[in-house]
Amino acid sequence: MRKKHPKLGGFLLAITNDPQSTTAWDTGALGEERLGQRLNELASESIRVLHDRRIPGTRANIDHLAVTPTGVYVIDAKRYVNKRPSLKVEGGLLRPRTEKLLVGGRDQTKLVDGVLKQVALVQSIVGDHVPVTGVLCFIEADWPLIGGAFASRGVEVLWPKKLYPRLSTEGPHTAQISGLHELLASALPEA
Repeated sequence: MRKKHPKLGGFLLAITNDPQSTTAWDTGALGEERLGQRLNELASESIRVLHDRRIPGTRANIDHLAVTPTGVYVIDAKRYVNKRPSLKVEGGLLRPRTEKLLVGGRDQTKLVDGVLKQVALVQSIVGDHVPVTGVLCFIEADWPLIGGAFASRGVEVLWPKKLYPRLSTEGPHTAQISGLHELLASALPEA
């Protein structure tokens, strides 16, 4: 704005609102930061976490990785205040089955697609012998009192308090946690 309008740029910036993309990024970053702080509190010898890892060759990043006894969790934090995530299933018998992730009634299936790409990348790094689970963790969403969590194409869709016990579950990969953590930290640099 300052380059386009050298004399009025500062004034125009002062009187206009931030673009919607900037506002959305700020909102998402707050949710990602809150989840990251709580994951750090859970970190121990049996739960190792990495935050904000760059996907090589792209501008994209992975919000959080948790290396646990049950495998690696690729966690994408989303902050949709007072909007309810739900799964819409169509087709089945006569038509191919399709699943759509709805958030506040809007189709957000692209979020599942993004996590699946991240899961595939992490799986290629750690190998097929370690399970990799994708998670969409919705912060401050409108979850029902009973039930609510679901999976879409293998990606877990839930909220933070539902995620934390999953990460603390005992599993067969305890001896590999440190090595997997180091492998992922070197393969996926900080963003």
